[in-house]
Amino acid sequence: MPEPVAAVPTAEMLRGLGISPGRAAGRVYRMAGPPLLPSPVPVTDPVAEVARAVLGLETVAEELAQRAAKAADPAARDILEAQAMIAADPMLRESVDEQVRAGLDAAHAIDTACAHHRQMLLSAGGYFAERASDLDDIRNRAVAAALGLPMPGVPSPGHPFILTAEDLAPADTVNLDPGVVLALVTEKGGPTSHTAILARALGLPAVVACHGATGIADGTWASVDGDTGEVGAGIGEEAAGEIQRRALAERDRLGEASGPGRTADGHPVKLLLNIGSVADLQAGVAAEGVGLFRTEFLFLDRRTAPTHEEQTSAYAAVLRAFPGAQVVLRTLDAGTDKPLPFLGLADEINPALGVRGLRVARRQPDVLDAQLDAIAEAAAASDASPWVMAPMVTTPGEAADFARRARSRGLANVGAMVEVPAAALHARRLLDEVDFLSIGTNDLSQYTFAADRQHGDLADLLDSWQPALLYLIAQCAEAGRAVGKPVGVCGEAAADPLLATVLVGLGVTSLSMSARSVPAVRDALARHSIAQCRHNAELALAARDPDEARRAVREGW
Repeated sequence: MPEPVAAVPTAEMLRGLGISPGRAAGRVYRMAGPPLLPSPVPVTDPVAEVARAVLGLETVAEELAQRAAKAADPAARDILEAQAMIAADPMLRESVDEQVRAGLDAAHAIDTACAHHRQMLLSAGGYFAERASDLDDIRNRAVAAALGLPMPGVPSPGHPFILTAEDLAPADTVNLDPGVVLALVTEKGGPTSHTAILARALGLPAVVACHGATGIADGTWASVDGDTGEVGAGIGEEAAGEIQRRALAERDRLGEASGPGRTADGHPVKLLLNIGSVADLQAGVAAEGVGLFRTEFLFLDRRTAPTHEEQTSAYAAVLRAFPGAQVVLRTLDAGTDKPLPFLGLADEINPALGVRGLRVARRQPDVLDAQLDAIAEAAAASDASPWVMAPMVTTPGEAADFARRARSRGLANVGAMVEVPAAALHARRLLDEVDFLSIGTNDLSQYTFAADRQHGDLADLLDSWQPALLYLIAQCAEAGRAVGKPVGVCGEAAADPLLATVLVGLGVTSLSMSARSVPAVRDALARHSIAQCRHNAELALAARDPDEARRAVREGW
C-alpha cells in the first residue's frame, strides 16, 4: 500500500477533474499564450496577401505532419495527422481567401476564417465539436507564421516542471518528455479530451477543468494529484521534494509487479489493452490480451475503403501478438459524428444522435460485411479466437442482426458495446443475443448526462464516478452474472486504480485500458479482496455525487 502523504501546507488549493492518476510536485510554468493580433493593415495587393495567409496554413500543416511522423505514441500520431488534415482543408483555405478579398490582411483573415469554422464545428456537436480545440491551435500557429512570430509552445525552464495551460493541443503535448514535464494541469478540457488521452499515454498525472490554474505564477512550487484532481499552489520546495520522492518510489514499485489481474484473494479480473493497431503494443506490459481494438484507425483519411487484403493483414498482426488470448475487435466506429471520407455520409443536424457505429450498416451493410469477412479470414490464419463486437448497439434486435452476420462467418464470440442508456437498461435482453458486453464509459457518460464530451463547464457530469453511471454499469454486470456471460469495461474509467476496485465490486469481469495504466490497476486489485471491492461498490452507489463517492471509497483505501 502506498505511503500516506502528510497534509501539505498550501497557500492555495485548486480543484479540477483528475483524468490521469498519480502524484507529482515541482515548479509551475505556463504554456506560452497565443500570438496577439496587431491592428489591421490595409491590403494593397490581395494576391500577395492571400499567398501569405495560405503559406501560414501550409506551414502549420507541414509542421503538424512532421510532428506526427516523429511521434512515438500511436494515439498521438493519429491525432496529429487528423489535425494536419484540418490545416490543409481546402474549405478553410477558401474561407481565408474570401476574407482577404473582403479587405482583411493575412493574419486577420486566418483569425476570422478559423473563428467561423470553429463555430460550425461547435454547432455540429459530437465528434465535430471535439475538433474545435484543434482549430484553435491551428489558428494560433498559422497567425504566428503569417506574422513571422515564433510558434506557441511548451516552456523550457531548464529543469523538471509542472506544465499549466488554458488548454493543450496535440502538437504541444506529443513530444513532451515525461522526464522533464512532471504533470499537466489545464483550465479547460474533460476526461476524454486530447489532453486526457495523451497524458495517460505518457503516464503523466493530469488535472483538467481546473479554474485558476493559469493564474499560478511561474516558478511557484506546487503539487498535482491526478486521482483527486487537487492542485496545491505555494507548498514550498521541501514539501514538493518529499511528494516527488514518494511518487517516484511508488512508480518504481508498480513497475516491478507482473502477472494476471486478480484480487487479493484470487478473484480473476482480466487486464486488457485498448489499441488502434499492432504498433500500440508496448514491450514489457504484461496484459492478458486486447479488450478494444479500434479498427477504424485503418480507415482514417481514406477516400476508398481499405482492401480485403489490407484489413486481413492488420487484424492478423494483432491476433498473432496474442496467440490463444482474448482479442476483442470493435467493428467500424464511425459515421456522421466521426466522418470517414469513403463512407460519403451526408451531414446531419445532430450527428452524435445520428448515423454512427453499427447504424452505418443500415445504409451501407456491405462495409460491415466486408470487415467481418476480413476478421474471419485473419482468425482462420492464426491460433487466436477473436472476439468481435459492434459499437452503438441500442436494441436487442440490432444485437441479434449483428450476431447473425458474425456467426454466419464462423466468428464464435460475438458481443455488443454498451454506450447508450437503452442498451444498459436492456442488458439482459442483449445477452440473449450475444456472448458478452463491453461498456464504453466515455459515450455512456455523454448520453446518460446529456453532456458534450468536450464541454469544459460540464466536465463534472462526465466524471466516471457519477453514481448514476455506476448504477448502469451495475445493471449490465448483474445481467452478465445472471446468465454466466462476461461484461467488461473498455472506457477510460477502467484506467482509474481506485475506481477499478469499484467496477470489479459491481461485477465487471475485465478492464481494458492504455498500456501505461495496467501496473497501477493490477496493484490496486491485488491489495483488495473481492469482498472489499463489493463494499467499495456499495459505497460508491450510495453516494450523492462523484466527489462523495470517491471520498467514501478512498477513506477505506
